[in-house]
Amino acid sequence: MPTKQAHGRDTRATPKKEQPLQAQVDSVIASLKRLSSKKTRDGMARYGLPSDKAFGVGVGQMQQLAKRLGPNHELAEALWKTGWYEARMMAAFLGEPERVTPGQMDRWCRDFDNWGIVDTVCFKLWDKSPHAFHKVEQWATRKDEFQKRAAFALLASLCAHDKQATDEQFRKCLTLIEKAADDDRNFVKKGVSWALRVIGRRSPELNKAAIELGQRLMNSSAPSAKWLGKEALKELTSAVVTRQLQARSDAKLKRKGSK
Repeated sequence: MPTKQAHGRDTRATPKKEQPLQAQVDSVIASLKRLSSKKTRDGMARYGLPSDKAFGVGVGQMQQLAKRLGPNHELAEALWKTGWYEARMMAAFLGEPERVTPGQMDRWCRDFDNWGIVDTVCFKLWDKSPHAFHKVEQWATRKDEFQKRAAFALLASLCAHDKQATDEQFRKCLTLIEKAADDDRNFVKKGVSWALRVIGRRSPELNKAAIELGQRLMNSSAPSAKWLGKEALKELTSAVVTRQLQARSDAKLKRKGSK
């Protein structure tokens, strides 16, 4: 009989790629059900996450399961179509960035209905896609709250993870942030704030540009824009960020000098 080892690890056999796709899906869903917890499901509401189609599985448990399965783009697509919260989280962990297409990104974006899925898909999968910057620009003016959040969650994720992107690419995106600053919907403005603050921490040059934008937003008549400006300036002018950027700048100069 299959058992569970310490720390709640499920040691039941995991689906293999050679199995029929539906059998793989059924196996993952069965594993998620075994890992489910009423306490976890009931607690989702405190974080603004829907629990009407959720099992109640911790993120760490899902990541462990995904690690055992390994990358599997077909399985990711099939799990997404089930509509289960945890299955869609697993899709983000199992998807293969190089196989992501613009069409898939648009399909998933239209399905977004909570910030947890939005942020996980952007932070764990889409920010590694070559289509990411284009989708930021496309989605930044979407009317739906979670689709619009996706633009800025993806922008923040790119800024945090894409080491090859240039400062100019992010500087151009500050215009998108400024245009969205008067949107007072909770999940949009928090996504916009996240993007602005992360951009302002990427380099001394972007820090200066983000602070200038924050100052303009502080002078806006729109409450959400004022809030964004205040939050950005508080963080981006702090001693902690100043020290981090100086250290980064010093390291860059040292690398140049050693060449």
